[in-house]
Amino acid sequence: MAMSSRSLGALAAFVFLCSAASMSSSMAATDSFLQCLSASIPSQLLYTQSSPSYTSVLDAGIRNPKFLTNTTRPVWIITPTNASHVQAAVLCGRRNGVRLHIRSGGHDYEGLSYRSERPETFAVLDLVNIRAVRVDAASATAWVDSGATLGEMYYAIGKAGGRIAFPAGLCPTVGVGGHFSGGGFGMLLRKYGLAADNVVDAVLVDAKGRLLDKNSMGSDVFWALRGGAGESFGIVLSWKVKLVAVPPTVTVFNVPVTVSQGAIDVVTRWQAVAPSLPDDLFIRVLVQGQRASFQSLYLGTCDALLPVMRSRFPELGMNRSDCREMTWIQSVPYIYLGSSATVEDILNRTIAMDTSNKATSDYVRQAIGRDTWSAIFGWLARPNAGLMILDPYGGQIGSVAEAATPFPHRGGVLYNIQYMNFWSAAGGGGGGAAQRAWIRDFYAFMAPFVSKDPREAYANYRDLDLGENVVGAGGVSSYDAGKVWGEKYFRGNYQRLAMAKAQIDADDYFRNEQSIPPLVAGK
Repeated sequence: MAMSSRSLGALAAFVFLCSAASMSSSMAATDSFLQCLSASIPSQLLYTQSSPSYTSVLDAGIRNPKFLTNTTRPVWIITPTNASHVQAAVLCGRRNGVRLHIRSGGHDYEGLSYRSERPETFAVLDLVNIRAVRVDAASATAWVDSGATLGEMYYAIGKAGGRIAFPAGLCPTVGVGGHFSGGGFGMLLRKYGLAADNVVDAVLVDAKGRLLDKNSMGSDVFWALRGGAGESFGIVLSWKVKLVAVPPTVTVFNVPVTVSQGAIDVVTRWQAVAPSLPDDLFIRVLVQGQRASFQSLYLGTCDALLPVMRSRFPELGMNRSDCREMTWIQSVPYIYLGSSATVEDILNRTIAMDTSNKATSDYVRQAIGRDTWSAIFGWLARPNAGLMILDPYGGQIGSVAEAATPFPHRGGVLYNIQYMNFWSAAGGGGGGAAQRAWIRDFYAFMAPFVSKDPREAYANYRDLDLGENVVGAGGVSSYDAGKVWGEKYFRGNYQRLAMAKAQIDADDYFRNEQSIPPLVAGK
């Protein structure tokens, strides 16, 4: 992040010229914004809709084919390589009335990092070129740039030592920036909590173009970045994280159980067992069709795991033949990509684009009864049905106070549910009506059996069906209207997030359909 004194002087002059101009109430001319950018950012890093590479650059970071068509696209794409480029983009955007959408990996479930639900003139700031991972094994810390993928981060950590890891998500193509901003959990959540729980510093470009760290941004904003929809507060360029200890050998297993083999009873039992197991043992469930697959990571050997499974969860019938021992870094591709995948495969930033998808989420605080699970499997047997992923909580994630970070789904949560459905991408953006209807109707069916007042949801499984921002006459998102979706994601932390937003971005420059609205204290 270091810059020469000459660069700092030039940037200071640029800040002086640009910061005096307030955001225009109408969209500035294309030429004005582009000219402003070109003064500080090399032309090869800028793409207009007429650029030959525009479509390939935009589409490279789209992870859901339904957003390839029938959506509002950016007028410009900016691919910065350093902090000064990002600062210039913010200042030019404010000067010319152009908002920025920030893309790290492109996995936003509603595509808001690169598109808009509403007609507007905006630019995408794609962090693909700001993706370094700097691991300090001696101090068990790392600086991870927001444009890095989880796979790139895991790979660098694995190369640095066989007994260090980091607790984050399963999908290796997910971008660090968005994942950390929403909390971020994976197979280590019961042992070490969220990715955001393990963030100890960050570098942020705010709406004034300032480059801030943990101390200069202030405690409220630093709190907000770690699980509170970080794109609402500015552009996080890099995160300092503390790494966690893992043994030289871990054990994974995947045990499928069909309905005819007793899946309904085993899943019903799993609800009581999984959140109370030793923290070293994580067992999630993928429920699809008439099958439940129990996928596990254990921080230890098979010999140590088997007695735990026999005493705590004999209903699963797991035995030695189900064990696969390996290193932690080997478990990353094995669990998500399959048994034939290699560690190098997690560096691949591309994914198959043959299916579109729709998802939403729930939290369960009281175990669901067997009769209801029988009905759930009936829903999963219907035509055009999707799937459920059940991630158990308890352990470390549940031991953190609800207000300690913006992520509030802590003590008392048994597990998270992700609902997802898929359809052929050949149908374009207008396809999938039957699959989306299944998600909508199944979500309605589940209402009596999940959390209430509010019905909780996970911010990283973004769902615009939960509600959207309403922008008032002053060009600022309504705090009260945002409660509809904001309290589902953040419960009682929503108000503090809105107050932090007012501290760092009172004019609501960093805004999308589900960004945190600003709330000025006393209003």
